[in-house]
Amino acid sequence: MTDSNHAETDATPPLEPAASEGASAISELKPLRIWPPILLLIGMVVTRMMPQLVESNSVLPLMMSVFGPLVCGGLILVWWVLASRATWKEKLIGLFVVLLAGGATLALIDPTMKGPGVMVLTAPMGLGLFGITAVLVSRLRSVKRTYIIVACSVLGFVFSLLLRAEGMWGDYDMALAWRWTPTVEDRLLAQKNVEPSAEQSVLTAAELETALAEPEWPGFRGALRDGVITGVSLDADWKPEVGTPLWKMPVGPGWSSFVVAGPLLFTQEQRGEEELIVCYNAETGTELWQQEIKARFFDALGGPGPRATPVLADGALYVMGASGHVLRLDPGTGKIVWQQDIRKVADREPPMWGFSSSPLVVDGTVIIYAGGKDEKGLLAFDTETGELKWSAPAGDHSYSSPALLTIADQPVIAMLTNKELTLLNPVDGAVLLKYDCPFEGQRTLQPQLVGENEILIATGIGQGIQKIRVSNNDGKWAAEQVWIETGLKPDFNDFVIFEGHAYGFDGTIFTCFDLKDGKRKWKGGRYGKGQVLLVKDSGHLLVISEQGEVVLLKADPSGHQELARFSALNGKTWNHPVLIGERLYVRNSEQAAAYRLPVVK
Repeated sequence: MTDSNHAETDATPPLEPAASEGASAISELKPLRIWPPILLLIGMVVTRMMPQLVESNSVLPLMMSVFGPLVCGGLILVWWVLASRATWKEKLIGLFVVLLAGGATLALIDPTMKGPGVMVLTAPMGLGLFGITAVLVSRLRSVKRTYIIVACSVLGFVFSLLLRAEGMWGDYDMALAWRWTPTVEDRLLAQKNVEPSAEQSVLTAAELETALAEPEWPGFRGALRDGVITGVSLDADWKPEVGTPLWKMPVGPGWSSFVVAGPLLFTQEQRGEEELIVCYNAETGTELWQQEIKARFFDALGGPGPRATPVLADGALYVMGASGHVLRLDPGTGKIVWQQDIRKVADREPPMWGFSSSPLVVDGTVIIYAGGKDEKGLLAFDTETGELKWSAPAGDHSYSSPALLTIADQPVIAMLTNKELTLLNPVDGAVLLKYDCPFEGQRTLQPQLVGENEILIATGIGQGIQKIRVSNNDGKWAAEQVWIETGLKPDFNDFVIFEGHAYGFDGTIFTCFDLKDGKRKWKGGRYGKGQVLLVKDSGHLLVISEQGEVVLLKADPSGHQELARFSALNGKTWNHPVLIGERLYVRNSEQAAAYRLPVVK
C-alpha cells in the first residue's frame, strides 16, 4: 500500500505544471483596448467625407479626404504595437503580416491604382478592416484573434487587386472598374482597327481654304478664350427631341475640346500607345483623318490622354501633346509640317498632370507654355519653320493657357502660373509686368479681362478670386489689387462675364458674383466640376455638368434660374463644350456627340 500510494503521489505532480502553464497562457491574453481604434475608424470615415461635410474656402478638406484615412489607418498599427494589450507575439505577427500583405499588394496591383488609389482605397481598406476586426474580437482570449484580425486585413488589401482605377471625379472620389473588364479605350481600339473613312471630299479646295480662313471656333474657349458665343440667340423651350443626338460616337480618352472650321471638327485623344490628332465631319461624326504621335501620358487623377485643345490659325493646325510634343499640321490632310519636343527645348519633364496648356498663335508665332527654368517658361516658335523665335521666364507650374489681351490699346500675352501673372510683348517676349501672386497648388483658370484694364484671376484652388487693375504710364506697367474674395472657390472651371457679373463654379455649385466687389449674388445648382459657355445675345448660360448633362440657365444676377436640361454624355465630363449656331458639340473621355438646340430665328 505504501509503495502504491507513493507511486501515485510521484505520478501526479507532472500534470500540475501543464495545467498551470495553460492557465498562465490564457491569463496573459487580456481583452484588447478598443477605444483608440474606434476613434481612429471614426476618423477615417469623417476625414474621407470631409469635402461633403464642410463648406470651406480652403483646400484642407480635400487634403484631409485623401490623406486622413491613410493617416488614421497608420495610427491603428501604432495602437496595435504600443497600446492594444496584445502580447508581443501577437503584435509581431500582426505587424509582419500587414506589412507583407501591403507590400505584396502594392507590387501586384494594377498600375492605375498606384498613387491615389493606394492612399484612398487600398491602404484604408486593409488597415480599416484590421481595426474593425480587432474591435469585434477584442474579448476573445486566444491567439486565434490575431489570426482572424490579420486574415481580414489581408482580404482588405487583396480586394484592390481586383480593381482598376479610371481616374477621379472632381470631388476626389475614385472611379473604379473590375480589373479584367475592357476599358472604354480597349473597346474603341477594337472598333477602330479599320482605316478611317474614305469620305475625304467634305470640302473642295476652295471651300477648305475659306473655312480655314475664318474658323467659327479657332481654339480653346473660342477666339478670345473667354467662352462667349455671339451671333445666335437660344430659345429656352426645349422639347424632348432636343436630347436626341444628331450623332454620337466613342472617342479616345483625353480632355481636349473641339476646334471648328465649317464642317470640320478637330480634337486630340489617346488610342493605345499613340496620341492622336483627329479630324471629324461635323455633320456626321465620321472620322476623316488622324495623325499619330508615339506617346502616352497617364496620371491617376485625370487618366490617360492629351489635355490641351488645338488651335487653327492662318490655315494651319497647331497642337500640344500631354508629353510635350508641339506640332503644326495641314488641317486638310493631317500631314505634319514641323514638330518640336518641349522636353528637349525647355529641358524639363512633363508636370504631374502633363503639359495641359493650349497653344496661342499671334503674328506668325505659336506660343507655348513650357514652365522651363530661367528663360524657358514661355516659348515662341515660328509658325512657318518651327524654329524658336524667343523665350521668356515664367513659373514652373500651371495648367492655364497663354491668352492675348488688349490693355491700354496694346496687345499683351497674359500667362498665369504658380508664381505670378505675367504680361509680355507678343513681338519679342519682353516682360512688361509681373504681378506676384504665388500659389504652389493647382492653377488652371484663364486670366479674364474685365473692362479695359482690369483682370480677373484665380488666386489658387480653394483660395478664391481677385481682381487687379493694370496701368501703363509711358511704358511703365504696374498692377494693384482691387479686391480679393476667398469665399469663391473655382477649381478648373472657367467663368464667363456678362453685364458686370461673372458666372461659374464655386466648388461643385454654380454661382454668380458681382465684379465690382467680388460679392456673391447667388449660389445654386449642383453640376459637379463642369464647364460653362455664355450665349451673349440671348443672355443664356450653357452648362455641361461633370455628369454629362447639358443645362440651360438664365444669366440673371437676381437668382439661379434653370430653364432646361438633358443628358448628353455618359461618364465624367470635364471638356469644354462648343456651340456653333444651333449646333452643340460636346465630348468627354469616352464619347463625343452633336445636338441641335432651338434658336430664335
